Amino acid sequence: MHDTRFTVPHPVNEPILGYLKGSRERSELKTELSRIESEVVDIPCVIAGREIRTGNVFEVRMPHDHRHIIARVHLAGEAELRMAVDAALAAKKEWEALPWFERAKIFLKAADLLAGPWRARLNGATMHGQSKNAFQAEIDAACELADFLRFNASFYERLLGDQPFSPPGLHNSVDYRPLEGFVFAVTPFNFTAIAGNLPAAPALVGNTVVWKPSEQQCLAAYRTYELFREAGLPPGVINFVPASGPLAGEVVLPHPELAGVHFTGSSGTFNHIWKTVGEGIERYRGYPRIVGETGGKDFVFAHPSADPGVLTTALIRGAFEYQGQKCSAASRAYVPASVWRGIEKNLVEQIREIRTGDVRDFRNLVNAVIDERAFKKISSYLDHVKQDASCTVLAGGVARGETGYFIEPTLVRTTDPKARTMCEEIFGPFLTLYVYDDARLEETLEIVNGTSPYALTGALIAQDRNALVKMGETLRHAAGNLYVNDKPTGAVVGQQPFGGARRSGTNDKAGSAMNLLRWMSARTIKENFVPPKQVLYPYMDEA
Repeated sequence: MHDTRFTVPHPVNEPILGYLKGSRERSELKTELSRIESEVVDIPCVIAGREIRTGNVFEVRMPHDHRHIIARVHLAGEAELRMAVDAALAAKKEWEALPWFERAKIFLKAADLLAGPWRARLNGATMHGQSKNAFQAEIDAACELADFLRFNASFYERLLGDQPFSPPGLHNSVDYRPLEGFVFAVTPFNFTAIAGNLPAAPALVGNTVVWKPSEQQCLAAYRTYELFREAGLPPGVINFVPASGPLAGEVVLPHPELAGVHFTGSSGTFNHIWKTVGEGIERYRGYPRIVGETGGKDFVFAHPSADPGVLTTALIRGAFEYQGQKCSAASRAYVPASVWRGIEKNLVEQIREIRTGDVRDFRNLVNAVIDERAFKKISSYLDHVKQDASCTVLAGGVARGETGYFIEPTLVRTTDPKARTMCEEIFGPFLTLYVYDDARLEETLEIVNGTSPYALTGALIAQDRNALVKMGETLRHAAGNLYVNDKPTGAVVGQQPFGGARRSGTNDKAGSAMNLLRWMSARTIKENFVPPKQVLYPYMDEA
């Protein structure tokens, strides 16, 4: 068995189940949702495989039913965070020494468990914990996370096979080592798949990890940790430590053995991480790798040749699926006057017909925003546009917080392309649209390029191929993921590697081999099969 060559199965994107009436998956999911409602999960820190309950508890509530508590999370303090770092460092030698394919098997097994018996468990936790409807939970918690685990193993195998040329008499090779030290994974509330991938990707290639999940996402994060544990992840490889962000940064970031930070979240927090590491650079054993995906102010730009149906669908799905709580969500749109006249009525009517409410009612496309803080922030933008003379609310504009944190999908038209809601990240079901004069297309493209500090995603809607090429060139650096005749969301692992530049992050492309390379440190090895045995060179002979 030890001489057997292990080959990673060719990865295929996990099929998305339909959850249609009468289907088995719908029945299983409904049962799981009822089970979650009937209990309050006690979530500990897990350090070196040991569960630790601190008594400092954060209550996880359903955003769509905010009186209903579904979990109590024991937050790590300074002592637990230091224990997690020590546990990661203690587990490093044995984990790194494990053959690469044995590490890969753990995550491949986790993917198969997730696609099978764990599917409803993780989808249900995502629905109730993060207020995702059944489809959004399915494409995230089940499919995308399974894809990350399978494709990463395949990328890893491919990278290991990338070896240099060896001429006669020599053998050259590259040893793809994990980083020295530990990796700090800081994960967001909005995607269960991202929360699982950020610690799993560095761990796959031999690193050990301190994982700080978002408090609001802790139910699904804890289920993900349990999934990894059932798949055979050894104690200490990934240490699960929910904690307040400022405390975690204060304790973990200055550690001399910090090898890297894998982060998804706000640009402000990422700026703080980068600044903290940079100001203390002399303290570290090596230069920590800093990988981050942050904010976005994503655009949809329509050309006069745009198909009205394609544009309308891209705007609605791109802006309002998962309540706009995607860093890739459409947040600003630019539509030529000639096209706007033809789509305005239909667009507004379709938005007004969208049902907003509890995830348990599968007829609701839009659900609740994550918590009271988000609700108040988005509500403040609703108040602002109602006072801004350049803005007109065409649909939505209503916030209802009595039972859940519901914001109706909102469409605002502005006459000012630099209006506040065209520039600032809102992170809610809120789309601001600017109608431009057809003759000012080039000028408007430059406005798109210069309005936002972000460069994450964008969409171009046009039938004219020459126009698509020219617009794409003008906006070449405005988005790390560009979509043509589609919404600017929904990147698929292995198909559209995800990440942006400018203030949207380091563009290290989750869902590709590029991201895995950030967690490895290559060692080049030259072996001379016929080594020289004398010092002097033949050219030195004058005879």
